[in-house]
Amino acid sequence: MSENTNDAPTMRAISQDTHGGPEVLTETTVPRPAPGPSQILVAVHAAGVNPTDWKHRAAGLFLNRLPLTLGWDVSGVVESVGYGVTLFKPGDRVFGMLPYPHGVGAHAEYAVGPARAFAHTPEGIDHVQAGALPLAALTAYQALVDTAGVGKGTRVLVHAAAGGVGHLAVQIAKARGAHVIGTASAAKHDFLRELGADQVVDYREEDFAEVVEDVDVVLDPVSGQTRTRSLDVLKPGGVLVSLLPGQDPDEAERAAVRGVRVETLLVEADHAGMAAIAELVAEGKLRAHVQKTFPLADAAQAHALGETGRTTGKIVLVVRD
Repeated sequence: MSENTNDAPTMRAISQDTHGGPEVLTETTVPRPAPGPSQILVAVHAAGVNPTDWKHRAAGLFLNRLPLTLGWDVSGVVESVGYGVTLFKPGDRVFGMLPYPHGVGAHAEYAVGPARAFAHTPEGIDHVQAGALPLAALTAYQALVDTAGVGKGTRVLVHAAAGGVGHLAVQIAKARGAHVIGTASAAKHDFLRELGADQVVDYREEDFAEVVEDVDVVLDPVSGQTRTRSLDVLKPGGVLVSLLPGQDPDEAERAAVRGVRVETLLVEADHAGMAAIAELVAEGKLRAHVQKTFPLADAAQAHALGETGRTTGKIVLVVRD
C-alpha cells in the first residue's frame, strides 16, 4: 500500500474517465475506502469479469458517473469491519457480490460493501474460483430457485448454457433434481454433459423450438428472438426468466394465451443466496469453469477477450498473488 502526501491510504484500481473500448481502462491510484456502519472492507484477491462490466464500460447503462471503477465480484480477506458488523472479523476469507448496480468497484486492491452482501468462502477453493462465482451464480440461483422454484423433476432449458451464468445454472438446476437441457455450439456439448446436462442442442444447426418441448422453466441470457421463441417451448404454467429486456410488443399477450409467465431478472446482492451457493460448492455440486485469468493491470485484455463472445465459463482478474 502506498501513501500520498496527506498520509491517506491509497490503492491501485482500474478506472475509466470516458466510455468506449477496452483501451479506456487504465490502472490508477485512488483513495482507499473505509467501511461505514454495517459494511466491511475487503482486501481483494480476485474479481470476476462479467458481460455487464464491458457493457457498462462501453455505454454507461445504469452507471453514468465518471471516473468509474468497475467490478462486482469479490473474493478476498476482510481487512476491517464497520460499526455493527457481527458476521465477519478481520482475517476472514469472504466472497460476494457488491450491490448491483450502484455498489460497483471490485476491480481494485480493496472494496467496501455491506457485510450481508458476502458469505464465508468455502474450504477447499482458492480466490480465483471464489472470485468467479458471485454475480453469475447469484443470477442463476435467483432465476431458477427464487423466481422459478426449480425442483425435482422440473424440465429446465438453459440458453447459452456454456456461458458464465449458463454453466452455473446447469449445475444449480441439476443439484435441485431438475432435467436440464442446454443450448450451445457443438464444440461445447461435452463440457455441458460433464456438468450434468441431460440434453444439449446445437443452436447453430438446430432450431431449439423444434426439438425441445414441454419445458417448465426457460433461463434466457440472450433475449431477442431467443426470448420470443422460448415461449413456444413452455408448457402451461411455465415461466420464462430473462436476464435482458424483451423486444416483442406482443409478448404479454402471447404469454397469456399460452398460460405462461415472463419475468425479467436483475440480480441483487444477497447474503442468503451467497450462503446457499457456498453450501453447493462445499458439497461439490457447483464449481466455476475459469477460462483465463489476468493480472489486475491487464483488465483491458480481459474485457477484449470477453467481448469476443467465444469464452466458456468465466474470466477472472487476479489482484494479489
